[in-house]
Amino acid sequence: MDYTVAVVDDSAQDREYVAALVRQWAGEKGHVAIVKEFPSAEAFLFAREDGQDADMLLLDIEMGAMNGVDLAKELRRGLGNDVVQLVFITGFPDFIAEGYEVNALHYLMKPVAGEKLSAVLDRAAANLTKAEKRLCVTYDRRTDYIPVSQIYYIEAQKQYVSIHAAGGDLRMKTSLLETKGMLDEYFFQCQRSYLVNLRHVAQIKRDCVVLKGGVEVPISRGMAEKIGREIIRLF
Repeated sequence: MDYTVAVVDDSAQDREYVAALVRQWAGEKGHVAIVKEFPSAEAFLFAREDGQDADMLLLDIEMGAMNGVDLAKELRRGLGNDVVQLVFITGFPDFIAEGYEVNALHYLMKPVAGEKLSAVLDRAAANLTKAEKRLCVTYDRRTDYIPVSQIYYIEAQKQYVSIHAAGGDLRMKTSLLETKGMLDEYFFQCQRSYLVNLRHVAQIKRDCVVLKGGVEVPISRGMAEKIGREIIRLF
């Protein structure tokens, strides 16, 4: 498996040491790890605004203006960002209680032992394997990962798509075709400009499908029967 791992620590020596351990773990376990190092929480957030993100985040706690716990809280506020595996690596045990608030995977005390970090990374990889497929949505200079099961339907709007999901509506600059390739088999193109999540279809009419919340999504002529067959196949 391929993983992007971010190491955030204001100590260059500690940062390089942990990054080396991550690369060693990946080599031993047959993974590909893209390891990115950041000297501060702010540097990581700045890179994230440019579309860079991480599957695993190894965080020091005591850093400059923004500490590791504050960074974790900022990440968890984003829609769908519970998937990021957070690991705190610190010389200070005082913040352990706050780690539970952000669903941290583990705390490791400095200096980090290679075998302990390897075990934690194994757990993080297992969690990512089990995690539900998510759609990466970039908008307003930020990136969120939305569980695909929470998306009701997607609508093409010129160079953009509008994603209607449980957490609200988002708009991203991309094509409907490209978006469809990032989804699972439950999404059905019911009309040239619409993808509907069949998980949420409550009723099929001649010219639309009615979702469980009452929203109507238009469908092309003759599409009702095809949607019905697809629902029977999937469910």
